[in-house]
Amino acid sequence: MLEIKPIETLEDINELKKQYFEKSTAPLDGMWHFGFVPMSSHFGFYENDILVGYCCINADGYMLQFYLSQAAQTKAKELFTLIAEQNSSVIGSIKGAFVSTAEPHYLSLCLDNSSSFKVNALMYQQVVPFVSECVTGLNLTLASQDQLPEFVEFAVSNLGAPAQWLSEYFGNLIKREELRGYWRDGKLLATGECRLFDEHQTRYADLGMIVAESERGQGIATRVLHSLVKVANELGLIPICSTESDNLSAQKAIQRAGLEPLNRIIQIEFDYQ
Repeated sequence: MLEIKPIETLEDINELKKQYFEKSTAPLDGMWHFGFVPMSSHFGFYENDILVGYCCINADGYMLQFYLSQAAQTKAKELFTLIAEQNSSVIGSIKGAFVSTAEPHYLSLCLDNSSSFKVNALMYQQVVPFVSECVTGLNLTLASQDQLPEFVEFAVSNLGAPAQWLSEYFGNLIKREELRGYWRDGKLLATGECRLFDEHQTRYADLGMIVAESERGQGIATRVLHSLVKVANELGLIPICSTESDNLSAQKAIQRAGLEPLNRIIQIEFDYQ
């Protein structure tokens, strides 16, 4: 008999997480899986007190990961439907799921229970080494700890994210030497991130950037990405990134930097109210 219980320590599902990533057909989005997922509630699936799977649900009631080991006797489709239909008293209410097309089994289960779905974001990856005579990279400088307030203020003004979260997020990137900036006349005009993976997708580097609103539409985004791609390649890594499905300017900049949109992140609604 299967029992669902909250996971108190994420280390308990390390092996299952490893299996989950090995099942993916392409690298998964770094911000979703290493930023949002750890902040979500995790639930373990137990058969005779043995952990055989898990899922995680974010604060908005959307599933972000679902995995059931091949060793489990429970059928994944039956378990997933039970959760989607809100018949688990432990997990409770669930609205839908976010899933990428690089997670075929999880995606199939989501579609089986979907009332509607839409593309949330495009996932990009470098397929061949980038060579362009038309794009010149920018001189990006590694951020230092004393520059943290400047980066936070810049991101608050141009992105709108919470200052406290940004301070912790950028602070960690600076310690890991994964945050860079582009200055002109002493003013920060763009930030670039080249985030490395400590586990699972260690062959890849996850890229991110913010360009000042006053500088957008002038080709800076493409040049920032060009520089970040070069940083990743010099480390022997394959760059990946993602952007919202309605951000057409970012999509153009990413493709000009040599990355291709191979996968999508889908927002699924279950609607079993």
